[in-house]
Amino acid sequence: MGKRREARERAVQFLFQYDINPSETLDDALNHFWDTQREAAIAEDKGDATWGQKVELPPITAEETAVRLFADPLIRGALQYRDEADTYIKKYAQNWDLHRIAAVDRNILRLAIFEMLHRDDIPPVVSINEAVDVAKKFSTQDSGKFVNGILDKVKGELMRPARIVK
Repeated sequence: MGKRREARERAVQFLFQYDINPSETLDDALNHFWDTQREAAIAEDKGDATWGQKVELPPITAEETAVRLFADPLIRGALQYRDEADTYIKKYAQNWDLHRIAAVDRNILRLAIFEMLHRDDIPPVVSINEAVDVAKKFSTQDSGKFVNGILDKVKGELMRPARIVK
């Protein structure tokens, strides 16, 4: 899996967690999230559970740093522009109240809409494809279709080209 895909998956996991159980301070929540992600990865590598034992974390790897460097601005941006994304979701998710949309799907949409509207370095079609794949992984096969339908409508409103040539 590519580092950007992994970063988006982590961003969705954080946004889901933050949506369900918001924290007092975003920085503390992010630091705790990244530490627990590392602890879980280490525990998965080591195998047997060590209940109650403090896990000694090794130094952060270059790969972990790359994932976090891409994910953190996505998380912060999705939270900053959450109300704007929610407006689009409400507009295009006909017959669905925002709170009735599965929390994971709602946060996948928020992340992708933020990317499409505010990240000129990411082509909208990439945001859509990544969101659909993440929805299929973390939600249901039908979620991929739902996410694709909403994001395709948002893409139709964009005032920027699909790809910026540099």
